[in-house]
Amino acid sequence: MSRAPIIVLGAGGRMGRRIVALAEQGSEARVVGAVEIAGSHLMGQDVGELAGVPLIGVKVVADFAAAVSGAEQGAVAVDFTQPEAAVEHARQAAAMCTPIVIGTTGLTREQKNELELVSKRTPLLLSPNMSIGIHVLRGLVGEAVRKLGPGFDVEIVEVHHNRKKDAPSGTALALAEEAAAAAGVDPATAFVQSRQGLVGERRNGEIGVVAVRGGDNIGEHTVMLLGTGERLELIHRASSRDCLAAGAVRAAAWLHGKTPGLYSMSDVLGLR
Repeated sequence: MSRAPIIVLGAGGRMGRRIVALAEQGSEARVVGAVEIAGSHLMGQDVGELAGVPLIGVKVVADFAAAVSGAEQGAVAVDFTQPEAAVEHARQAAAMCTPIVIGTTGLTREQKNELELVSKRTPLLLSPNMSIGIHVLRGLVGEAVRKLGPGFDVEIVEVHHNRKKDAPSGTALALAEEAAAAAGVDPATAFVQSRQGLVGERRNGEIGVVAVRGGDNIGEHTVMLLGTGERLELIHRASSRDCLAAGAVRAAAWLHGKTPGLYSMSDVLGLR
């Protein structure tokens, strides 16, 4: 199988560098473009060297369009930047008919809606967490909530490093949405992201989502299902960003050659 050509957006960041490294060391994809913010001191450097692998002859540039025009047709962009930049990259990708994988977190509902519109013009895969294990966990959460029924309360606790900017994590919210769908409740009214003071008894159908920040924790998500006299916990712990980077490389290879549409890791893994 040929390796899918990819363009890494945010190539100088922690995730970007690991995506480059894993792509170059694997058999699914190869890096043909690397983009960083204008003014970055990384401009012109070989992205392979930045990622700690041998030189690959791909220089870091600030112009996404230039990276696409310099790459072979059909190259897939992979974005791990910031929400505003990711949406702008998606717009540009659609204008250039370039497939794009977005793993950026902290997107607002309005930004997600815009990405859905963009996906009508180019293949777009959106996932707040590229880990394979997390997506299996989502399925387990839905199954558990359906089988346990309304007698079990759902609470979600997520832990991340002290540099993470958004809270709760996109992954925690995705898990909460899975639980809400399985329970048949409306996320708009069911989600409770903080409790303080005299809040009264817990409402039926409530789904608590708690964010913890500290240290260098890559990511930990615990879904608790609390019944009378028993508690079930489903936990995913990421010990390295490589589980996210490997998932992103796999997603890009899968998206290569697809038709326009909005895709997710569940599509990549055949979970739906």
